[in-house]
Amino acid sequence: MPAIDVNGISASEARPYHVLITGFGPFSRYAVNPSWLAVKPLHNTILTIDSPDEPVIVDDQSPTAEANSSTQDTCDIYLSTLQVPVTYEDVLAIVPGLHARPPVLPPSADPDLPDILLPADGFDLIFHVGVAGRGPLRMERVGHKFGYNMKDATGSHAPIVRVMREENSNSNRGQSEPSAMERMERARLSEYLIEPPVDGTEPPKRGFGKGYESFPEEIFTEIDVEKLVHHLKKSGVEQIYSSLDAGHYLCDFIYYCSLAESKRASGKADKSTTKVIFLHCPPVDQPLSTEEVTEAIKKSVIWLCGAAAKSAIPST
Repeated sequence: MPAIDVNGISASEARPYHVLITGFGPFSRYAVNPSWLAVKPLHNTILTIDSPDEPVIVDDQSPTAEANSSTQDTCDIYLSTLQVPVTYEDVLAIVPGLHARPPVLPPSADPDLPDILLPADGFDLIFHVGVAGRGPLRMERVGHKFGYNMKDATGSHAPIVRVMREENSNSNRGQSEPSAMERMERARLSEYLIEPPVDGTEPPKRGFGKGYESFPEEIFTEIDVEKLVHHLKKSGVEQIYSSLDAGHYLCDFIYYCSLAESKRASGKADKSTTKVIFLHCPPVDQPLSTEEVTEAIKKSVIWLCGAAAKSAIPST
């Protein structure tokens, strides 16, 4: 994949797509987060798709003769990456800026990475990646507003959310039982203890409060995750499935935050300008290698931008 020359980009005639891919920083036993290992190689690179037909991967391999004979226009995809610390505070401080126009990003945690190309009109796609337990890739469909009871990498909790009187009166059964995926996250991250009850009462409600009052308890991505997963399976990424439970930890937290900020930045409650998706990857070689995860991310981005190119019909 060619690198982006931030000092003088020779773009194709079609408007390029700008994609930001985030991974997480160190936490727990991971001196280098497996998500960042998979994301970092994509920094400052260009992918190319044929537009408006089915996207074609342009890799280090030579294109086929059929591809060379094509008269279709091509469109570039500029990839940038960002490492996000595994803390609630940093997610809340960083994510709104990712959706600004132009985006506002924090200094890179990796000084060896080249500068990020910041598109004046914002990113077209923000692709978040985080590590889960052993198993297949999980493409997440929804982010959750509440239920963040585990401490982050610094031992801090998510913000306390003030419960309205009418909401409290309708919640006689206390906090809901954790889902199967949340129980797995709690077992995997046992050193980040769950907040205990105080004086026999339920722990405080934690998640998104001030500034997020108008957003629902769940926000679904506008991306057709089932179609994306189907495409990935057809293209050779067999160990992947869609998920409705991102785990109520930092992965879920950044996903909800990004989905909400995308809607806020677009100024529309039902439609976002910047699409948002989240992928859970396993630890390295459990069972997928870092290279296999990176390849799945690339194929996802290419399909998503190709789908966007086909749907970009001027309004009449």
